[in-house]
Amino acid sequence: MIENKTIAAISTPHGKGGVALIRISGDEALSVAKRVFKTKVTDISPRKSYYGEILRDGKVIDDGILTYFKGPGSFTGEDVCEICCHGGIYVTKCVLESVLSQGATLASAGEFTKRAYINGRLTLSRAEAIGNIIDAKTDSQLALSSSQARGTLSKRVEEIREMMIGLLAHAYATIDYPDEDIDEADTKEMLSTLTSVVSSLEGLKKSYRAGKAVCEGVKTVIVGKPNAGKSSLYNMLLGENLAIVTDIEGTTRDIIENTASLGGVTINLADTAGIRDTNDLVEKIGVSRARERIEDSDLVLCVFDYSRAESYEDLSILDLVRDKSAIAIINKTDTPRGISLDFEEKVKESFKRVIYASAINTQGYEDLARAVEEMFDLGEIDLSQDAVISNARQSASVCVALDEALASYEALSIGQTPDIICASLEKALASLDMIDARGASEEIVSAIFSRFCVGK
Repeated sequence: MIENKTIAAISTPHGKGGVALIRISGDEALSVAKRVFKTKVTDISPRKSYYGEILRDGKVIDDGILTYFKGPGSFTGEDVCEICCHGGIYVTKCVLESVLSQGATLASAGEFTKRAYINGRLTLSRAEAIGNIIDAKTDSQLALSSSQARGTLSKRVEEIREMMIGLLAHAYATIDYPDEDIDEADTKEMLSTLTSVVSSLEGLKKSYRAGKAVCEGVKTVIVGKPNAGKSSLYNMLLGENLAIVTDIEGTTRDIIENTASLGGVTINLADTAGIRDTNDLVEKIGVSRARERIEDSDLVLCVFDYSRAESYEDLSILDLVRDKSAIAIINKTDTPRGISLDFEEKVKESFKRVIYASAINTQGYEDLARAVEEMFDLGEIDLSQDAVISNARQSASVCVALDEALASYEALSIGQTPDIICASLEKALASLDMIDARGASEEIVSAIFSRFCVGK
């Protein structure tokens, strides 16, 4: 439940800038704003902006713009006022203090968006997407989050809900009117609808692999023997010279991490110490950490040096990644061949995807991006248009709904009584409803919005 209070917060990032925005929401939003903001206009109309002076303790501290949005036609569904002032850290703080002194309460993290959800202005998946837009670091994250914020996922969920509700209504009618048994024609029609429900849920379930790869990112580790070009590859993928690159073996001693976008996939990238036996204590620790990171990774980029003959370290790497999702990168192809044809064939036999590259001139980058995109199903999805599951909460709801829909299909196909069919369908519908939090507990909703910033 929403407490009957008017809230306020700074909605622009903390720091020095040209302008800042203080948002006020609640029944007293306009009256609070009027006590802080003085303009020559006596009647402030919704959806219009007014120039005026901003006061604290009756004294002018700044000038700016006031915009009023009358509920329910606002972001939160309540009366909302936004005061735009100059973006200095201190002046912005003073404007907020003035607003709070006139009766508003400081908003908690995500409270504006939470009110929009509770007041029916947003579904929960759309609210989550707004948070993801703010946090987006790549084009693919922005495309997916923007699509979800527009309601792409919510619309698809609603279509599946409507099919389920229609099935439940038909099945319950036969329970209420037992003389009207489900005949063969009804059964075929219901099975057809259930097939559509199952197919739609399977599509959403499958989309999570791509959605997770975009939004949460893929744990990716670069491995290879010393001086195979791992750090050069790391720099190429990031587009910056962040890792030290020299001809001296063992330059990288510890794990270096950063985030990049590759083929639309967000890769949480780690460069590691070269895999080899060593007596150097520090390097030995680095090699041990590299081996541990391989075990914990979702994707391994195995770098082999085209310019040098293979060694036992290369062979050991083949064993290390045998059961992992991995791509082989034969690097330094801009140099004369040193690697044997036999080992090159062995690499091709060991990996489904082999990329020929030169980290120096970016040869192979596009091939690698396509390979990663294919591995995580992004080639099959339009992030800006398709309904995509993007977090574990949504995925869990879809998986349960799918299992129950399949159980309902099986019950109907073998002639089970309508109450058995309805029981599974009710569970499927309840689980699907959790995506947009129909009936979700206050704890779940609060936990989701607590991850938002104050002012959003």
